Amino acid sequence: MASSLFSPTNVGPVTLANRIVVSPMCQYSADDGCANDWHLMHLMQLAISGAGLVVLEATAIERQARITHGCLGLYSDANEAALARVLGAARRVAPPHTRWGIQLNHAGRKASAQRPWEGRAALGLREDPWPTEGPSAIAAGTHWHTPREMSLDDMTRVREGFVAATRRAVRLGFDVIEIHAAHGYLLHQFLSPLANQRTDPYGGSFENRMRFPLQVAMAVREALPPGVSLGLRITGSDWTPGGIEVAETIAFADALKARGVDYVCVTTGGVVNARIAVHPGYQVPFAAEVKASVKLHTRAVGMIVDARQAETIIATSQADTVALGRAFLDDPRWVWHAAQSLGDEESIVYPPQYERSKPGLWAGAQLARPGTANAS
Repeated sequence: MASSLFSPTNVGPVTLANRIVVSPMCQYSADDGCANDWHLMHLMQLAISGAGLVVLEATAIERQARITHGCLGLYSDANEAALARVLGAARRVAPPHTRWGIQLNHAGRKASAQRPWEGRAALGLREDPWPTEGPSAIAAGTHWHTPREMSLDDMTRVREGFVAATRRAVRLGFDVIEIHAAHGYLLHQFLSPLANQRTDPYGGSFENRMRFPLQVAMAVREALPPGVSLGLRITGSDWTPGGIEVAETIAFADALKARGVDYVCVTTGGVVNARIAVHPGYQVPFAAEVKASVKLHTRAVGMIVDARQAETIIATSQADTVALGRAFLDDPRWVWHAAQSLGDEESIVYPPQYERSKPGLWAGAQLARPGTANAS
C-alpha cells in the first residue's frame, strides 16, 4: 500500500515525486562564495538520495551578506560558474524526478562570524571581519558586532541583491527559490521586535515589520519565470517573551500567500539566545497551525528523524512536506530506508550501480537494518 510520505504533491507550478525535502544545510566550505569539490561530493550524495526536492544551503546575495568566510554565495560571475559545475554534475546522477532548490540569504547582524568549528563567535580583528548591518543598531548578543542601522538606500540595495541572485539561480535552472526569513538572519531581524526597534514605516507594528520582507518577496516573485516556485523559511516562535509568536507567523504567511508565494517552511528560534526544549518534531505544531489557518503549502522541519514519524506528519495533514537536515548527513540513504520501513520500496529509483544493495538482493540489509521488508 502506498504511503502518504511517498505520494506526489504540487508546490506551486513544481511537482514533487514525494514529500521528502533535503533541508538547506550550510557547509561553511566555499571559497569567496564559490562552490568547490566539497560541495560536489556533498551534493552528489544528496542527488541520489531519492528526495523529491534538494535545497542548497543558505546562499549569500552579497559578499557582506555571508554568515562566515566559508558561506556559499551567488553574488558574482565566479560564484555562478562554480555552482554551475557542481549542480550540473549532481543533476547528471540524480533520478529524473529530483527537483532542485536554493535558499537565498542575507545574514544581517549575524554576519562576519566564525565557522562553527572555529567557535561560532563574531570574527575578531585578526580574522578579516567586515561591517554588519541590520534593521536597528542592536548586536545579536554579547561580544557580537553592533550592526549599522540600514537606511532606505541600504534596503533598496539588498532587495536588488535578492533579485540579482534570483536571476542567477534561474539561469542555473533551479526549480525552487527559497528566501531565508528565519534563524535570526536579516529578514527575520526585520520581523522580530527583539531586533527591530525602528521608528519609521519599517518598525513598530507587525504590519510595518513585515513591510521589508514582503517587498523582498514581491521583488523576487516578479523576477521569476512562471515555472519556478517561490517559498520562504519563516519562524513560528522566537521562544522569548516579546518576540514573534505563532499568531504573527500566521499573519505573515497569509500576507505571503496573497502576494503569490507558493509555500512556507516553518522553523523557530535564532534571533536571540533562548532556551528551547528540543525533542523529535518539536517545531511541527507551528507548521500545523500555519497550514490549518492559511491553507498554504506548508513544510515542517526540526528533529524529524524517523520514517513513521514523517509519515504521520503527512498523513495527519500537519504539513504538506517534511524537511530533514542532519538526518541526511547521518544517513544519505534515509529515503531508501524510509521506503523499506513503510513497505513502499517501489517508490525508490536505485542507481543501477547500487541496486545490489537492495534488501531483496543483499542478505546483509536485514543485519544492518533489522525488520527491513523483503530482506533475505
